[in-house]
Amino acid sequence: MLRVLFLMLLVLAGLILGPYIAGNQGYVRIETASRVYEMSIVMLVVLFAVSMAIVYGLEWIVARFCRLSRDSYQWFGNRKRRAAQKQTLEGLMKMTEGDYSKAEKLISKNARHSDEPVLNFIKAAEAAQQRGDDLAANKHLIEAAKLAGPNNVAVELARTRLLLQQGKLPAARSAVDSLLVLAPHNIDALRLAIDIYQKSKAYKALDNVLEEIGKRSFLSAEEYERLEQQVDDGLLDEVMADEGQEGLLNWWENQSSRRRRSVYVRTALVKRLLDSEDHQSATDIALETVKKFQDEQLQGLFNELTRLQTDENSKLLKVLAKRYTQAETHYSDDYARALGYIYAREGVFDKAKPYFVQLLEHQECTPNDRIMALYVAEQLNDSALIGTIRTQNLKEVKMEAKEPSVLLLPNS
Repeated sequence: MLRVLFLMLLVLAGLILGPYIAGNQGYVRIETASRVYEMSIVMLVVLFAVSMAIVYGLEWIVARFCRLSRDSYQWFGNRKRRAAQKQTLEGLMKMTEGDYSKAEKLISKNARHSDEPVLNFIKAAEAAQQRGDDLAANKHLIEAAKLAGPNNVAVELARTRLLLQQGKLPAARSAVDSLLVLAPHNIDALRLAIDIYQKSKAYKALDNVLEEIGKRSFLSAEEYERLEQQVDDGLLDEVMADEGQEGLLNWWENQSSRRRRSVYVRTALVKRLLDSEDHQSATDIALETVKKFQDEQLQGLFNELTRLQTDENSKLLKVLAKRYTQAETHYSDDYARALGYIYAREGVFDKAKPYFVQLLEHQECTPNDRIMALYVAEQLNDSALIGTIRTQNLKEVKMEAKEPSVLLLPNS
C-alpha cells in the first residue's frame, strides 16, 4: 500500500512540476561506452516511476507465488498431521483390542507427523513387543531416542520395560541403574527397580533405594513391610553364602539403627546362626532381643528359641524364666514352650516337665509339643504323664477322623 502511494506521489509531483519547468527545463545526459541517452527531467521522473512500478509488480508476483507455495505446504502438512492423529487413535484402539500387529502399523505409519512423535514410537515399540517381535520393538525405540535426544526419561523407561519383558535381566539391570541416576525420584523407575532387582536377586541395590521407595509412598504399609523383609532376608542369605557365619556377625554390627531395631531381622539372624550351629552367638542376640522388646513383638523369635541349645545357667534362661512369671496367659505359653524345649535339649528333664504340663493343659499345645513332652516323660519314667499324652493323642486322632469330608461333585 505504501509503495503504491509512493508511486502516485511521484507521478503527481512530475505532473505538477512538469509545466513549471517546461520553459526552463534542462536535460539529462547518460553516456555509456557505446551509447548516449538524452532526456528531459520530466521524462526521467516518468521513467523512474515506471521502473519502480515494474519492480514492485515483479516483487508482488514473486511474493504471491511464494505465499501460495507456503499455503500449499502447510495444507499438505496439516493433512499429514490429521492423518497421523487419526491413525494414532485407531492404533491405540487396536492395542486395547489386542490386535498388536495392526496397532503397530497404524501408530508408526505417520509417527513423525503426529503431535508427540516420541510417544508414537514408544507405543509402536510396545505393540511390537506384545506380538513378540524384539527386532521391530528395538527399531522403534531407536527412532524415539533419535527424536527425543539423550537422557530422555520416557524413552529410558520404555527401553527398560522392553528389556525386562524380553527376559534380558543383565541388560535390564544396567538400564534401570542408569535410569535411577537420571531420575532417582521417578515412581515408575522405582517400580521397575523393585521388579528387576527382585528377579535378579540384587538385594544390595534394592536396599540402596529402599529409603527412596518409602518416601514416595506408592506402596501400602503392608507392601512396604513385605519388601523390607524380603530385602533383609536376601541380604542375610547373600552375606551368609559369601562370607559365612563370621561375616554375618560382622555385617550385623555395621547395620543401620532401623535394621538393628527390627525384631524380624533379629529373628532371621538367629535362625541363620542356628542353621550354622553357632548357638552361642544366637543366644547372645536372642538375649539382647528379649531384653529390649515386649512379649507381643517376640512371636517369631519364640519359634527359633525352641531350636536353641544353651547352658542351663545362661542369662537367657534366667531372663526367659523371669518374663514367664510376669507374662499374660497367652504369652506365658510361648515362654513355657521355649523354656521346655531348651531344658529338654540340655537334658534337664525335671525342669522341662512343668512347662510341658502347662502346654498340655492349654489349647496352645501342638503335635510337636506333645512329641517333645512324651520324650521328657519317658526320660523321667513318668507313667502318668505318658498316659495323659497318649490319651490326648488318641482324642486328637478321633477328632480328625470325625471331621466331615467335603465331596465335590461335577456340575450336571
